Amino acid sequence: GVLVRDGHTEAAVDLARLAGLRPAGAIVEIAGEDGRMLRLPELVVFARKHGLTIISIEDLIAYRRSSEPTVRREAEVRLPTAHGTFTAYGYRSTVDGVEHVALVHGEIGDGRDVLVRVHSECLTGDVFGSLRCDCGPQLDASLDRIQREGRGVVVYLRGHEGRGIGLMSKLRAYELQERGRDTLDANLELGLPADARDYGAGAQILKDLGVRAVRLMTNNPDKSDALLRHGIEVTGREPMPVQAGEHNLRYLRTKRDRMGHDLPWLDTPAVSTCGNQ
Repeated sequence: GVLVRDGHTEAAVDLARLAGLRPAGAIVEIAGEDGRMLRLPELVVFARKHGLTIISIEDLIAYRRSSEPTVRREAEVRLPTAHGTFTAYGYRSTVDGVEHVALVHGEIGDGRDVLVRVHSECLTGDVFGSLRCDCGPQLDASLDRIQREGRGVVVYLRGHEGRGIGLMSKLRAYELQERGRDTLDANLELGLPADARDYGAGAQILKDLGVRAVRLMTNNPDKSDALLRHGIEVTGREPMPVQAGEHNLRYLRTKRDRMGHDLPWLDTPAVSTCGNQ
């Protein structure tokens, strides 16, 4: 359905199935008087004029993600790490088979005021220690802070490589960045979204673990908003200061200036100096 491909065919089948009917439907495109196919804003006007109910594919995707289980727990094991001992919970998406993992330290208890990091997979940063981004240091810092706190969760979401565009596309975006594009424009020039991530699976994993309200470790306000939309209360947002250097300073400034990330420490004299080396 629409959770695999956001098309009109899938939407028609999903609507019929959700209504308890045979999963089949007829699709019609509505044209204006000039023969041009109407787009959503025009279709909203058309629906109001003729007393029709209207729903967008985005609405249907949001409904299905909030009302249907999209992850299944498949494994649980003790995991000693350099940051302390965690329990690793393995999950599989029921939509596309992508595997995710949650690392839990301490007791979740009542599920409130839990220190949480929802971390997007980054092979280059998390595994190879790439200096182009701040992903690896944020992951390490999150695990350290949870260990010191005595209780917390890191949800590691796979399928989020390159803000959801995939590893090969991310490497191609790096090629464009070496020619002068910033991290946002490089994605757009490739015909890809600036950020294609969805955090619904992360919210469902937290709920499965018994987490209801979180102190979220992130510099990205969109991540807080996404969890709220999926029913996870965010009682506070904990900043994630990371070391800026000559290889990632422009990337971090783009995230701050064009993507709304909270990175006020980038304006400090020490950081400005490192960017001029």
